[in-house]
Amino acid sequence: MRASLPITIASAALLAAMPLAAAELSPAVVFDMGGKFDKSFNEGVWNGIERFKTETGVKYREFEVTNETQREQALRRMAQRGADPVLGIGFAQAPALEKVAKEFPETRFAIIDMVVDLPNVQSIVFKEHEGSFLVGALAAATSKTGKVGFIGGMDIPLIRRFACGYVQGVKHGNAKAEVLQNMTGTTPAAWNNPTKGGELARSQFDRGADIVYAAAGGTGVGVMQAAKDAGKLAIGVDSNQNHIHPGTILTSMLKRVDVAAYNVFKTAMDGTWKPGIQVLGLAEDGVGWALDGNNDKLVDAGTRAMMDSLRADIIAGKIKVHDYMSNNSCEG
Repeated sequence: MRASLPITIASAALLAAMPLAAAELSPAVVFDMGGKFDKSFNEGVWNGIERFKTETGVKYREFEVTNETQREQALRRMAQRGADPVLGIGFAQAPALEKVAKEFPETRFAIIDMVVDLPNVQSIVFKEHEGSFLVGALAAATSKTGKVGFIGGMDIPLIRRFACGYVQGVKHGNAKAEVLQNMTGTTPAAWNNPTKGGELARSQFDRGADIVYAAAGGTGVGVMQAAKDAGKLAIGVDSNQNHIHPGTILTSMLKRVDVAAYNVFKTAMDGTWKPGIQVLGLAEDGVGWALDGNNDKLVDAGTRAMMDSLRADIIAGKIKVHDYMSNNSCEG
């Protein structure tokens, strides 16, 4: 184990700028709860690093966390084995990654969905409220009942950010619309409970909602199945989930964790990796909404034009989308 000495600014700059040949690069990823095939957040990351492996031929180490206590051990083990960069997935890995990154100051680390302020860490966060505003506006334009729903995973400020943006988008499209909201739970198990997701969705449908947006990881699979069974619509999240039940998924709020993960490994290989904070919103194509052959019949030309206009107005600052995490309250 390397000595736990503070990394200097000079060595940090050298670390970031040093290109590695493909044969020398040894990247690693630690997935979080829910598994890499959750059809949502983790799977989006997996798609990105698989793209990197296909393009470069560079293999990566991986570990899927199934217990909260495994995070620190997994990150440390990767660093001990010489992995570089080491990518941690999800906000919950921040405390463990911060501790391990201090122990291995010459190793590059990255984290998606939280900020770790260290000179050998790259932190990538997203403006989920901007993308959620767009799908909320689409829900308002599509709903026939004037009632739509939101189902979150673990009840944390990050997921409240999704909900808040969604509500603002719905209200922008229809000030009289009602938004029903439920969170799945208060522990990491909330990310992988499709049975509970289905139950919550059916309850919202029974109360009049005809579209439900799920920001709940693998739990959202149950929401989408409930929508299909009820003849209603669902909105997916993170990855493009339109294909799961074509004709049932109105759209997916894209959070480009695939691109973020790909770029962590690719920039490490080509010598352009840098520590610090990256914030990705609509302007950076970090978030958006999915339109493809699976949902194109659900979104007419006029509605597509509306969505393009809203996106442009948010980027230009004409529409201000309140960020729940700026003061832990929702406006709009």
